[in-house]
Amino acid sequence: MTRRKSKAAVVRPEPVQGGVAEGSARAGRPVVELAGLRRRLAAMLYESLLLLGVLALTFLIPYLVLGVVFEFAPPGWFAWAHIFAVLGAYFVWYWRRNGQTLSMQTWRLKLVRADDGRAVGRGQAWLRYALAWPSLMLFGGGLVWALIDRDRQFLHDRLAGTCIVLLPSSPKT
Repeated sequence: MTRRKSKAAVVRPEPVQGGVAEGSARAGRPVVELAGLRRRLAAMLYESLLLLGVLALTFLIPYLVLGVVFEFAPPGWFAWAHIFAVLGAYFVWYWRRNGQTLSMQTWRLKLVRADDGRAVGRGQAWLRYALAWPSLMLFGGGLVWALIDRDRQFLHDRLAGTCIVLLPSSPKT
């Protein structure tokens, strides 16, 4: 994602005059704010709590049944592949459905394509998911990348061509 208005549909907020950001009305593109680092990290923490329930239902219970009833324990590599597939299905389904997982909905975050702000495709969602594993597993190196990135994006977002934007708050009625 670039900061230039002419190339990107998703840009940092600009000074507003008359209720419309300069340049956005001419281009017909929405001007949205990239989500802050603290908000994204808080959403990740909340997501990890939600994933405990997902893994309990789709991983722990089946493995308990296999172990107790059938006295069978799948090999370790199969368990990791199962976890990778279950979590991948969870994330990709939510990202493709409306660009938001459950925690992203709570924190008003949305995953979009960095180049034009549209919804991510299936391939791009799987790429982002696969790239997030090394970002997290290698001592959070892909997350630390956000400290030096010009737009404060995680490394897996930069490589996958995605970004997380902050949705406007709904008006109180």
